[in-house]
Amino acid sequence: MPPTRVIIMGAAGRDFHDFNTVFRRDPRYRVVAFTATQIPDIANRTYPPELAGELYPEGIPIYPEDELPRLIRELAADAVVFSYSDVSHQYVMHRASLVLACGADFWLLGPDRTMLRSRRPVLAVVAARTGSGKSQTSRRLVGLLREAGYRVVVVRHPMPYGDLRRQVCQRFASYRDLDEQGCTIEEREEYEPHLDRGAIVYAGADYGRILQAAEEEADVVLWDGGNNDLPFFYPDYLVCVVDPHRAGHEISYHPGETNVRRAHAVVINKVDTARPEDVLAVRDNVASLNPDALIIEAASPIFAEDSARVRGRRVLVVEDGPTVTHGEMPYGAGTLAARRWGAAELVDPRPYAEGSIREVYRRYPHLERVLPAMGYSPQQVHELEATINATPADLVVVATPIDLGRLVTIDKPSLRVRYELQEIGRPDLGDVVRAFVEAHLAGTPLGAKR
Repeated sequence: MPPTRVIIMGAAGRDFHDFNTVFRRDPRYRVVAFTATQIPDIANRTYPPELAGELYPEGIPIYPEDELPRLIRELAADAVVFSYSDVSHQYVMHRASLVLACGADFWLLGPDRTMLRSRRPVLAVVAARTGSGKSQTSRRLVGLLREAGYRVVVVRHPMPYGDLRRQVCQRFASYRDLDEQGCTIEEREEYEPHLDRGAIVYAGADYGRILQAAEEEADVVLWDGGNNDLPFFYPDYLVCVVDPHRAGHEISYHPGETNVRRAHAVVINKVDTARPEDVLAVRDNVASLNPDALIIEAASPIFAEDSARVRGRRVLVVEDGPTVTHGEMPYGAGTLAARRWGAAELVDPRPYAEGSIREVYRRYPHLERVLPAMGYSPQQVHELEATINATPADLVVVATPIDLGRLVTIDKPSLRVRYELQEIGRPDLGDVVRAFVEAHLAGTPLGAKR
């Protein structure tokens, strides 16, 4: 029998991992193409032969997703594998309908088929949607584990948007490592807060190699998820974060609902700024999907060194990019802070958008009086800087997880907004760590939920 011809739909993350774990060495399949979406400038590349393996001596081409019907036809694809995250159930089925209309099978790979087993205990943090608060939750858990005396290595969901040959297995221990690897703003937002606390972070394209390297210097591996994707490593304990500002998304987005169903503990974050009725709705949905899960309520308190500077000012708000773009939030922590601290006006940056930033607003029309901190390339970072400086504002409120002023030159006064996770009452993440450590020390791992 000839091999099954496969196209993998992705966004430079799960797609490569699914290939590596399921298809790379299996002669029953021939992956004839990847398609790319969500992230700019990742199409029209090649998954290199150094990563693709001996069955693919020329590598595997990557095409824009909008070429999928043509690719199915011209490459005689038998099946299309959907391998990216943070999209609605309706979105997934629209893509399925397109693929089926072209005559091919539409596949979703199960987590047990794609997750790698670790020699170390794995604590994984995932979410129902991007921007729910995974990063704050991960940082809190790392701190608690280190206080308990464990060496913790963070393995971050992939963001290999550059030269894949250089991003096979990346280790970050300092800002210098970030500079040498040419990390994007999006990568820095995830890595820097861990580095600030002395944690080692691994990321890259080949999570088999990454896991082997991380295990050598860790007692515990903490998986820090991206978007609302599933873990790449089999978790001994799974924590899922949900967001009541988007009540209902925990039951209507892929694969976030799967995360909620599989979680040992669910953190309902942002209860301090969400409507009480939305918090209750999320709690009911979680209890319905996963009645055995430990439910933790948490806040993400917002603070700045001199919040009084906001009062009465015309403010440009710069928000975390993924949260307000494909995360579909029309606002973030910066907007909440500016309103709470008495801004006279939130300035609309859209008329002043430069280059690819204009395209961001076209693609995400729900964005109005916020500027997403986009920086997937040096050119886009330059265009972000130009947009900030062209927008007429008295003050720039920056709510990105990193100090944006280190990467762009802002020609007007700015204020950095920060936020951290703060559990409310009991149970809390201390209870999660105690259960995880007890299971690890006793040699009776809890195992992933079925």
